[in-house]
Amino acid sequence: MILPADSYVIINKSIITDLDKKVLIDLYQPIIGNKAISLYYTFLNDLDKNIYSSELTHYHLLSVMQLSLDEINIARERLEAVGLVKTYFKKGNINNYVYMLYSPLTPNEFLNHPMLNVVLYNNLGKKEYEKIVEAYKMPRINLKDYDDISLSFEDVFTSVPSSSFFQNEDLISKNKNEIKFKNEVDFSLLIEGLKISEKAFTKEVRYLITTLSYLYNIDILTMQNLIKSSLTEKGSIDKEYLRKACRNFYQFENSGNLPTLIHTKQPEHLKSPAGDTSKKALMIYTFENTNPYQFIKSKYKDGKVITRDLNLIESLLIDLKLTPGVVNVLLDYVLRTNNQKLNKAYIETIASSWKRLGIETVEEAMNQCIKAYNKKSKQTKKEVVPSWFNEQIEKKELDKEEENELVELFKDYN
Repeated sequence: MILPADSYVIINKSIITDLDKKVLIDLYQPIIGNKAISLYYTFLNDLDKNIYSSELTHYHLLSVMQLSLDEINIARERLEAVGLVKTYFKKGNINNYVYMLYSPLTPNEFLNHPMLNVVLYNNLGKKEYEKIVEAYKMPRINLKDYDDISLSFEDVFTSVPSSSFFQNEDLISKNKNEIKFKNEVDFSLLIEGLKISEKAFTKEVRYLITTLSYLYNIDILTMQNLIKSSLTEKGSIDKEYLRKACRNFYQFENSGNLPTLIHTKQPEHLKSPAGDTSKKALMIYTFENTNPYQFIKSKYKDGKVITRDLNLIESLLIDLKLTPGVVNVLLDYVLRTNNQKLNKAYIETIASSWKRLGIETVEEAMNQCIKAYNKKSKQTKKEVVPSWFNEQIEKKELDKEEENELVELFKDYN
């Protein structure tokens, strides 16, 4: 947890041009948001001689940006996720951070990136996306009737003898930081199932497959089939064809929709403190550390989630902007109290109420469910409730100690 007194130094690993600044607004901001871009610009502004900064404290960021530490932390994480910032940490009486800044991708790299390009299109919509692409297109000039009369180096300069040679190291250059994924594809398993030369899997191809697997949530077996359909006569992988194949597969599975990026798990600043080992705490930990897709997938016997449920989860996360942990609690509550049925209208009614109440943490969501349970229990004695209402996670009878704990859990709402 970052504190205002914690210090930091900024090191610029690149050269940031005016075009880069335009790219940050046009292409990155629709994905990572204005607060993340503002933090990047604040880091740039704090540089001395455009290379590094003096030692600063996070109180400086609080004052300059007028954001909370939580908001600054989320903004920094988003910059890290898209490769614009790398963060290094040293623990001490006053913790020290080093923030390294990297260049954004060029318009050509970004608008042909297998993931960022798709997400930008999805976030902007067709009309705005096409305007952006048009703005970065090079003009086509017909030079058919022109001759290239440009001079070469030796046409202008003459070489002279010299006894000196200078080798300069560690100079600032145009550095970009590649987007990284925590869960890499198991390429040994992937290649073994394909029975094609490992040489076809160049560094560029591996990165493309990893990116597409994450973006479109494609498993190993499906990716093998998509790669097979993308092989050329020479046994190499047609990268553009593979991108289209993965996109078509996803759209077929999701009613023509394209994916967008969302928080996959509960943000760290909204998690409960570690150390509690009660059954309720363990349930909270599960809700906080499981992404909603995996959570709902675990409720299906065959592990295949229907498109309607995926669209519902996406709506809760993106349209209503509920946190992932809160979505998990909501799904669990509705499944257990509604005969394992996810009624969209019912869920959206609860979700809208929680949004108005500002429910962000798992414990807050669980408390809302407990309130609803107490209200319903006055009307009926028999009620099916989530496991964490009565702590019977393993479906065993409560002992006296657990019964007392249950009474304590409900007493504030009776």
